[in-house]
Amino acid sequence: MARLRLFGRVNAAGRRALVLRWLNTLVPEAAERELAACLAGPSWARAVAAARPFEDEAALAAAAERAMESLADADWSAAFAAHAKIGQPKADGRGWSSGEQQGVAGADTATREALRESVQAYETRFGGIFLTCATGKDAGKLLEEIRRRMKNDAPTERAIAVEEQKKITRLRLEKLLRS
Repeated sequence: MARLRLFGRVNAAGRRALVLRWLNTLVPEAAERELAACLAGPSWARAVAAARPFEDEAALAAAAERAMESLADADWSAAFAAHAKIGQPKADGRGWSSGEQQGVAGADTATREALRESVQAYETRFGGIFLTCATGKDAGKLLEEIRRRMKNDAPTERAIAVEEQKKITRLRLEKLLRS
């Protein structure tokens, strides 16, 4: 019996290609589960999973965008509800939520309390979670953002939250491909 041994490492591009290939081979339910980590609306995950196999990352991204554009208001509400509150990241198997909110962890007590109060005021005013793409933002920036957005009317704020969810989804698809 002959054996072939290859030495070396898989580079980032190779890793992403392997993950995409793996995603393509999953049974639909498993693919939907993996994709739901990026956007928790079942309609989105189902639509993206149904678009497989993806020839490349661009095809995955295009399917993800098409699926986001077709979501109904209830789908967005489901996606929003799955998010952790700012300052209270959910424990998830991938650690994405805590990583995305890393900028809050180092804030002083006064800033964290002001952020907590602002999040609560936002929820009272708009009836749902304050959603923003927190990646790369510190607690001060998040506090500025929530205070600025509190001035919006409900339809404007909903549209902003949808756009923020789209940003989060794109970043999480990238994370999925790097996993």
